[in-house]
Amino acid sequence: MNLEMQHQNPRNLLFGKYEMGRLLGQGTFAKVYYGKNLRSGESVAIKVINKDHVKKDCLIDQIKREISVMRLVRHPNVVELKEVMATKSKIFFIMEYVRGGELFAKVAKGKIKEDQARKYFQQLISAVDFCHSRGVSHRDLKPENLLLDENEDLKISDFGLSALPEQLRHDGLLHTQCGTPAYVAPEVLRKKGYDGAKADIWSCGVILFVLLAGFLPFQADNIMHMYRKVFKAEFEFPPWFSTETRRLISKLLVADPEKRISIASIMEIPWFKKGFKRPLAFSIEELPEKFEEDETKSALGAIPILPSPSPSPPFFNAFELISSMSSGFDLSNLFENKRKAGSIFTSRCSGSAIMAKLESVAKGLKFRFCKVKEFKIKMQGGVEGRKGRLAVTAEIFEVAPEVAVVEFSKSAGDSLEYAKFCEDDIRPALKDIVWTWQGDNNGSNCNGDGDGDDACH
Repeated sequence: MNLEMQHQNPRNLLFGKYEMGRLLGQGTFAKVYYGKNLRSGESVAIKVINKDHVKKDCLIDQIKREISVMRLVRHPNVVELKEVMATKSKIFFIMEYVRGGELFAKVAKGKIKEDQARKYFQQLISAVDFCHSRGVSHRDLKPENLLLDENEDLKISDFGLSALPEQLRHDGLLHTQCGTPAYVAPEVLRKKGYDGAKADIWSCGVILFVLLAGFLPFQADNIMHMYRKVFKAEFEFPPWFSTETRRLISKLLVADPEKRISIASIMEIPWFKKGFKRPLAFSIEELPEKFEEDETKSALGAIPILPSPSPSPPFFNAFELISSMSSGFDLSNLFENKRKAGSIFTSRCSGSAIMAKLESVAKGLKFRFCKVKEFKIKMQGGVEGRKGRLAVTAEIFEVAPEVAVVEFSKSAGDSLEYAKFCEDDIRPALKDIVWTWQGDNNGSNCNGDGDGDDACH
């Protein structure tokens, strides 16, 4: 059926995996289409970005950052980035399709009842808190960037202006003026550096006011007069605001960021706690008994993997790898901020021998071991860490008849705990099958005796 569809509508198929449909929206340098996963039937949103426009407007770093951020902030109230693909001329974001449209459309019809506004605000704060825990500041929170699904649950979208810790200057602050004037914090406008997390809290305060009032707290006949009101946090409550909401908003819309309420304190307020259940972020969920078997390297956009007919690891196609990287926009490292040294090693052992060793190591470390597919495994620790249980993926690739590459990646948990796990647990445990670790100046042989023979034949 899929082949028939491809024959009938070749222009509507993306990599033979997604069918592209109607236009959902259009921005400055991107268009968003409705799409469908041909294998699962799942609806998706496909954001199409023209590489020429991105290069012309010097937005490459912004696109890379947006991808990195969206992979970091997997949460029930954040739009999920499922996959990234690329051709020589376009980049494709495959995202969760959120059916209910923008929260802005609901607000545009007028004020919202307090219980409904509370639910949206609870979900917003929960998601923003998770983003901040991963070092991400959104910097453009507003009703237009908050979507609603079919269950009326809120989803934060558009991380194009978001910031990561590496953007902080030596003073530990952000300095880029960005955001939407009516929702932006006063310290962002002052050009003196600001804490992105505290600026997000101000924006959440404006959003709560708008939900309950049906209009903005800072209004004036021109933008300069509006800015003066923002700098002074000068606004008036409509008469229908409850005492509890007045108190909360008065703590959110505080001009001095040092005196502004924190998210931890927001979550302790009785008004906020009413009916609130903190959702589990996707990244700290228990690993399922059976993993999705369709995780594809095409998401990385630069490392195509050809299917292997025999039970051996997938083979890296060097020609396709070089061709894809020569397009001038390599996406291979975008699912982590940086590919960590020490997370990849080469081995002269067979794929099956490496798999057996990994299973043995997992059991020795008391990690749950689950085979995702023939040469890909996931393992999960039994102890709760700072951000849930650490979960690690390992995948084996064949790069030559007698050389394999094993790549580790963190699929859940804390990054520092993962780094310690790689250095203190994995490296020593695998020393008898490792030929060389990525980033090491001098590779070691599999059995460490210097003769080049493997200890696992």
